[in-house]
Amino acid sequence: MTDEVAGICSDLIRFDTSNFGDGRGDERAAAEHVAGLLAEAGAEPVVFESAPRRTNVVARVPGESPDALLIHAHLDVVPADAADWKIHPFSGEIDGGAVWGRGAVDMKGSAAMTLALLRRWAREGSRPKRDVVVAFLADEESTGEYGSLHTVTEHRDLFEGCTEAISESGGFSVHVRDDLRIYPIAVGERGTAWMRLTADGVAGHGSKPAKDNAVAEMVHALSRLASHEWPVRLTPAVRALLAGLSEALGESIDHDRLDEEAERLGPVGDLFRGTIRNSANPTMLDAGYKVNVIPGTASAHVDGRFLPGQREEFFETLDRLLGPKITREFVSYEDAPDSNLDGDLFTDLRAALRAADPAAAPVPYVMSGGTDGKAFARIGIPSYGFAPLLLPPDLDYFAMFHGVDERVPVAGLEFGVDVLHNLLTA
Repeated sequence: MTDEVAGICSDLIRFDTSNFGDGRGDERAAAEHVAGLLAEAGAEPVVFESAPRRTNVVARVPGESPDALLIHAHLDVVPADAADWKIHPFSGEIDGGAVWGRGAVDMKGSAAMTLALLRRWAREGSRPKRDVVVAFLADEESTGEYGSLHTVTEHRDLFEGCTEAISESGGFSVHVRDDLRIYPIAVGERGTAWMRLTADGVAGHGSKPAKDNAVAEMVHALSRLASHEWPVRLTPAVRALLAGLSEALGESIDHDRLDEEAERLGPVGDLFRGTIRNSANPTMLDAGYKVNVIPGTASAHVDGRFLPGQREEFFETLDRLLGPKITREFVSYEDAPDSNLDGDLFTDLRAALRAADPAAAPVPYVMSGGTDGKAFARIGIPSYGFAPLLLPPDLDYFAMFHGVDERVPVAGLEFGVDVLHNLLTA
């Protein structure tokens, strides 16, 4: 079992599925490999492309009830420069008890757990309590246009009966002490507003007084945006997280000093540090073509994120900061989804972790970034972040996402397969 999940993860990493954005990506070979593993497990994979080599795979495993659970994973990864890594990022090498490589955590390790689980069921003749639909998707590391968005639009029938979903960025352990590990389960995400900003001015000679300098206008707007201190806004899910952390730690968390509290609590504080407010970060800037020419146009890109229920306030603040001379358009927009904290699935997810780890303290949390869960929310399928991993105390899980020397412990993958098996069959 251990050899299989680690081996699948290693094999998936060796497929270079780097997503460079702007449509540049290639998941085909990895998707065909996944389809082969599914077929060997007795499933009937449906393979389809949204564009050449932007390949997706979906399969259904019949259970005792047609009320279905979706498990979705993405096959693409962000690029990696081998010169920066101790071990080549696309080697999938197993070293020091971990599988190394781009995507080990985000999220080929999770995909490997799902595949290993289905193959285990095939060997043992096990059936899940309910139908399980598995989706392995392209393009999550960009806009999802070639993956989840295409899938929910053009292949919605494949998800018939799916009432809920689980996916990445949750169910991992945060070590507090030997008898206490926090396990955050994602019940929401901040919304995504990737925007292109434009400032129009009057072109002219660089030596002359500028009548209306587009570059200056853009720089001033970005300065206002970058220096803005977004106010704390506690959503119900974040309040539930803070309450759960206080109970588990046996100490109060001061809601009036959350930035300081996040710093004090270290890795535990990271669970709420990025989700107590909206944010908008300038990330790209472009203007001009010659030093002595004032350009007529300047542009920039901004990565905006807003909490569930905070969309209107976010855009009102954004437009006030940018000012009337800046126009904006969306590169990608997805609303902020949230899921039910009081439903049976959330209860089952918590119970599955407690059964596997007596030191587990499962809590809800909100993801600061985004996943394919946003696309599935469009068709009424709420997602929970639940890819269970038991991690060693010294591994910085969040640093693994898009980071150098990304790796996942083999024992953590093994733990995840067992948790998923018990969750879906017990």
